[in-house]
Amino acid sequence: MSSRRKLLVLDLVGLTPSALERAPRLKTHASGFRAPMQTVLPAVTCTAQASFLTGALPEKHGIVANGWYFRGLDEVWLWRQSRYLIEGSTLFDDLRRAGKRAANLFGWYNWNCGADWSITPKPSYGADGRKEPGIHTEPLELREPLERELGPFPLFEFWGPRAGIRSTEWIARSVRFVLEKHEPDLVFGYLPHLDYDHQRFGPDAPRSIAAIAELDRVAGDLCDAAKQRGYEILAFSEYGITDVAGFSAPNRALRREGYLRVRFDPLSRELPLFGTSRAFAVCDHQIAHVYVSDRSDRGRVRDLLLSDPAVGEVLEGESRKAAGLDHPNSGELVALAKPDRWLAYPYWLDDAAAPDFARSVDIHRKPGYDPAELFLDPALAAPTARVAWTLLKKKLGFRYLMEVIPLDPSPVRGSHGLLPREQSRGPILLGSEGAPRPRESKIVALRSAIGGFFGLPPHP
Repeated sequence: MSSRRKLLVLDLVGLTPSALERAPRLKTHASGFRAPMQTVLPAVTCTAQASFLTGALPEKHGIVANGWYFRGLDEVWLWRQSRYLIEGSTLFDDLRRAGKRAANLFGWYNWNCGADWSITPKPSYGADGRKEPGIHTEPLELREPLERELGPFPLFEFWGPRAGIRSTEWIARSVRFVLEKHEPDLVFGYLPHLDYDHQRFGPDAPRSIAAIAELDRVAGDLCDAAKQRGYEILAFSEYGITDVAGFSAPNRALRREGYLRVRFDPLSRELPLFGTSRAFAVCDHQIAHVYVSDRSDRGRVRDLLLSDPAVGEVLEGESRKAAGLDHPNSGELVALAKPDRWLAYPYWLDDAAAPDFARSVDIHRKPGYDPAELFLDPALAAPTARVAWTLLKKKLGFRYLMEVIPLDPSPVRGSHGLLPREQSRGPILLGSEGAPRPRESKIVALRSAIGGFFGLPPHP
């Protein structure tokens, strides 16, 4: 067995101290330490992972949410993968400069991330409207042997109504594949399983508790394999998911008051006109970046937001700066939901005018996060048969639109984005006996701790 230092870092989305008590195998790998961990605001995937990679807050790295308004393009984009969106250097940059080999396996900002090995979902989109599952790997030669051994990546079980344990199992197997075939110094793996049922049903629902056992099995097997190869284990979560009892749609209020403009498109129906709107919100779980073009409107827009019974606070100026969100990508106002509420993206006032993408799993066209994509529309007669018929049209080469997602997001029972009120319900940090433990249990401290494990100088 090699004597060089090797580390497996797992991002176990949604794992909390209370959930860990139901995960006995993961607890055995927390032989060195386990503690609640301080995350960042907003506590969402892209922001948290950028903070982990850079050791900085959003005001420095610019990833202010899972997506934002790109002012120069006059477009809202979510879930973009380019590492070049992160301002400043990252942990993978540090390791490459130090001659250490690293793998980034399904972590966000994976495209051009600088790791020696990387894997990320990369569907193929045909000109005829088809969407085929796929992955991108670096090096390119990694893909063929990986898929030969594991089969195709189950993209439609990574997100959408079918999302479940099979995608996390595939990711864990890909982590093990790279770990055993190439033995990088650092292996980072992102296991998203708790994101699904915890948002569908809330973290304490029976199916969510069962999901913890499923994650424990998959992550436990992976940690056992890594330990056998001489790896230390460091695991963390980005956030805890909290129970929610309802939502609001701030864009609808902004539209009714004349701040948000839309246009009618013959194919897509109503679409927002961001550039000529006086104000609009990019909603992302329990936060919303609200872009206000005219300073003189800010007070009225702030009051309108605060009149919403689901909004608990609006950050602006010094309070936005104190939250670490003082960056040009941020909205002039940042709305925070009350702890038991979340903020939805819809802007149309009549469901008949809802855009074509609203009833589909379409994370890149929607100008906000949509957890309703985890559900099949209960109003559809025989939704499973409808999906099968649409897939048949796809196989026959016809254009198709998979309109099976509900427009009503009220079934959602779990959300995140705010800083946790209770440590037991917030994110967690745990490690094996030889794993690096940061001096502070903060997500922004992990970069320096991991660098120190490999003998790198402290991150400034």
